[in-house]
Amino acid sequence: MKNNVLVVHGGGPTAVMNASLYGVIKEAGEHGEIDSVYGALGGMEGILKEKLVNLSEIDERELSKLLHTPGSAIGSSRYPITDEEYVEMSKIIEKYEICCLLANGGNGTMDACGRLSQACIRRGNTRVKVVGIPKTIDNDIAITDHAPGYGSAARYIAGTVREIGEDIKSLPIHVSIVEALGRNSGWITAASVLAREKEGDAPHLIYMPERVFIEDEFLEDVMKIYNKQGGVVVVASEGLRGKDGKPIVEPIYKTERAIYYGDVSAHLANLVVKKLGIKARSEKPGLAGRASIAWQSEVDRCEAQLAGQKALQYAIQGKSGIMVGFERLETPDGSYQIGFTEIPVEQVMMHEKMMPEEFMNARGNDVTEAFVRWCKPLIGEPFVRFTDLKRKVAAP
Repeated sequence: MKNNVLVVHGGGPTAVMNASLYGVIKEAGEHGEIDSVYGALGGMEGILKEKLVNLSEIDERELSKLLHTPGSAIGSSRYPITDEEYVEMSKIIEKYEICCLLANGGNGTMDACGRLSQACIRRGNTRVKVVGIPKTIDNDIAITDHAPGYGSAARYIAGTVREIGEDIKSLPIHVSIVEALGRNSGWITAASVLAREKEGDAPHLIYMPERVFIEDEFLEDVMKIYNKQGGVVVVASEGLRGKDGKPIVEPIYKTERAIYYGDVSAHLANLVVKKLGIKARSEKPGLAGRASIAWQSEVDRCEAQLAGQKALQYAIQGKSGIMVGFERLETPDGSYQIGFTEIPVEQVMMHEKMMPEEFMNARGNDVTEAFVRWCKPLIGEPFVRFTDLKRKVAAP
């Protein structure tokens, strides 16, 4: 009987999802007992349709491109799996002589990972080991310190807001509202704070979904900054909710898990124009924020690869029903360093991690220094420094 590995991707892709896949393939090459690494084309549905490709047959030069390829090179899905289909998948796993199944995804994928592990056990297939590889730009997977995908999304939003901030500073007549991804958690929105180099830099206001959005306070905040310096840059989460708990802009489409929000940035820009009489523009990066290789974090990419390697190591050691977790290690000089931990998958199945209170200010329009210290190492190398000749050259 062969010892084959199967990797499956689930949910929304990231800028480093393929780096985890690369890590699995590289790690498999270090273990002579592993015969082949298969990829399920199109997520969990790919297993059911037996769309499995032998990745071990692909040239290393081509595989190395995974490190700098966004999205999912083997495809992903949000396919809802029935109890009967979990049983069918367990049969297919046996058919292809899979000894290690590695599921790379977020909360929903970890739920599927746990259920598939249980289905295999019920069928008496204790040979296959099921391990989850964390993946999400939203950073909302429970227990783990952070998840691969977030660091690059954080770098993107911070880098983009820095650039918008320079534009607004050059012609300070606008309020720019930048909408950030994140259904219920404000991790990406909060990361925009890393655009700041000095006092007065963008973003000037940050609104996260963990705080109730109060329209009058928002307009007051914007007006105060506008009167002080002209241009204002606001970063707002797509998931902002009012006092009634409802989204401030009605969602345009809902599924069991996914919500397609209305245009929050345009809504807020319209409020500024209509109620304050100030020019305002809206920006909604959307998928650009999770697909950008130009803003990929080197730290994020390396950690994603290591997560893939660690997942296979755990599976080969006979561990199953777990997810690879990240934990920060204390170092003598306070430098950033991570270690890995085994998290029982049932602890993360469909659980969302929100921004903690200590990371948000009391007003609900900014983050704290504690968040800055936590987030900064994840985005990688420092940004290139901009210049401001207005500050360098004395006025005549």
